[in-house]
Amino acid sequence: MSFKGKVVIITGAGSGIGRATAKKLHSLGASLALCDISGKGLQETCELCDNESFTMIVDVSNSDQINDFVSQTVSKFQRIDHVFNNAGVNPTAIPLEDTTDEYWDKLMNTNVKGTFNMTRSTIPHLRSGASFVNVSSIMGVRGSARVAVYCATKWAIIGFSKSMALELGPRGIRTNVVAPGNIDTPTNTSVVDGPEAVKRSAEACSLGRLGTADEVADTVAFLFSDESRYMNGSVVELNGGL
Repeated sequence: MSFKGKVVIITGAGSGIGRATAKKLHSLGASLALCDISGKGLQETCELCDNESFTMIVDVSNSDQINDFVSQTVSKFQRIDHVFNNAGVNPTAIPLEDTTDEYWDKLMNTNVKGTFNMTRSTIPHLRSGASFVNVSSIMGVRGSARVAVYCATKWAIIGFSKSMALELGPRGIRTNVVAPGNIDTPTNTSVVDGPEAVKRSAEACSLGRLGTADEVADTVAFLFSDESRYMNGSVVELNGGL
């Protein structure tokens, strides 16, 4: 795979899967436009990509900030080829009756509205051959107690993406989804909870370990590439045999 001459937008690029995907696509020759709410994380990712990327601190739930970022990306590169809607908030286990309006709004605004904002803003700049990859979760294809709001956002991403595939497919623009399981990233619930939680999560997978951000990045690169040119509206689970 080669992405030489291609421009890729990555949201949530300051850590985890976003950072790993930035490194992967940079190694394959892509020009990158990276955004994240964390300026420190964004700078660290940029340094790992030889400081060649365009970066901007962006809250994806804010449509004005998204529009400004997309406008500046187009001004710099004169094109957009692929969009990785990766920014999101991981779940906190909360019983439904204890879930606040603020928590609902935080997850919905980042996970769902953020994906919508970036999608809406970039579509006018895309040509045939372009594509989206949106991040759902294993919890976007199955329910889980005490994380109902997070599940709702990730199920929404899949429905939104399948509708995008139908609407944009006739224009030669593909949309696919990655649905990661337990991935070893700084914000993964098991990682945050400590070694015993990581051990339990690893034992729940038939491969006996957590996945890595690099393994998700490999799949994202494949979905952007011509090697997946007949995939549209697909949901790819990466769960190690959960």
